[in-house]
Amino acid sequence: MINLAFKDIQHSFSKFIITAISVGILLGIVIIMIGVYRGMVFDAKEFVDDLNVDIWVVQQNTLGPFAETSKIHEDLKDRIEYQEGVENSIAITFQNVQLKNRYGSFKAMIVGYDPFGEISAINPKKLIAGRTLQKQHYEIVVSQKTNYKLGEKIKLGRDYYEVVGITKDTISNGGDYLVFVSLKDAQILQFTYSNERIRNDKKRGINGGNPHLVNAIIAKVKKGYDIKKVAQRIEQTTHKSVYTTKDELTLLLQKVIKKSSKQLGTFTIILIIVSIVIIALIIYTMTLEKMKELSIMKLIGIPNITIAKMILQETIILGVLAFISGNIFAHLISDKFPKRIILLWNDSFLLFGIIIFFSIFASFFGIYKVMKTDPTQAIGG
Repeated sequence: MINLAFKDIQHSFSKFIITAISVGILLGIVIIMIGVYRGMVFDAKEFVDDLNVDIWVVQQNTLGPFAETSKIHEDLKDRIEYQEGVENSIAITFQNVQLKNRYGSFKAMIVGYDPFGEISAINPKKLIAGRTLQKQHYEIVVSQKTNYKLGEKIKLGRDYYEVVGITKDTISNGGDYLVFVSLKDAQILQFTYSNERIRNDKKRGINGGNPHLVNAIIAKVKKGYDIKKVAQRIEQTTHKSVYTTKDELTLLLQKVIKKSSKQLGTFTIILIIVSIVIIALIIYTMTLEKMKELSIMKLIGIPNITIAKMILQETIILGVLAFISGNIFAHLISDKFPKRIILLWNDSFLLFGIIIFFSIFASFFGIYKVMKTDPTQAIGG
């Protein structure tokens, strides 16, 4: 029976292979879409995990620096550091900017932190060249994918910053490259107005921007202390919104990337449905194309169950070849995307199971057509 299927495939081998590869490319696109979602979730978690802290203190009645704008005073760090159970804390800022290099412009997120603080915003395991920040001004650490080189000068605002370090796989929750500067430089970039703005505001009776603001205070909790209780105590004494790292990750996944993930999920489901419909049409068309041959097989006494098994076997072979070619295609192009793509074999095999199930179901329509066809009429046609 399996030889019968192979003989039929050999009869139109090139057509069968091209069909399988074509379906595989469609499945590869579905795998890529799932990988985009996985990458989005991974980036959100990785960004928070790299900071390796337990508590986030942000502006009152806001959801934190990623979901909403948050501005608090830098000196709040000292009050938090003396709270019971807090090991150390630092102030931190986040700012989206457009940068430019020889390859064009791109979006990046500037992370500002105190290079002499107890907590570093840079994961030392991801530093692949140079060093971390060692000065309060005019130094910058960049992501490898920004294509900046050590010693290169980057203009931010009115000043130039020297690249002193390069990191790998440092990406924001939105998939943008991370660059790191000192807190003082970040405050100037984000909270200090230009001279023209200051003069204009003074004429309107408005004082200039406050350069001592930050977006959040992050802190580590001492061993043996309950993180949630420490967070509640800080919230009561500072009158700010305080989140644990677990809460911050939940906010990222449910508030920041929820809509994007829903959109990706909807598009992926549509692609899966389209793939199933196309495979069903291909199988049905392939069955109709060899209806005359199948009728002859029925006339010479080959039972219907043998013909049905042959069609099912060809369907499964088509699905397997499409699965293999789809994964090859997905892995070949995944590195070409600007954002992180994470391809998991669990997702691929789950998709494979769905496709095979519905392909076999679709083959029943062709089998039914064969069963109900009068062999003599088919030959006569």
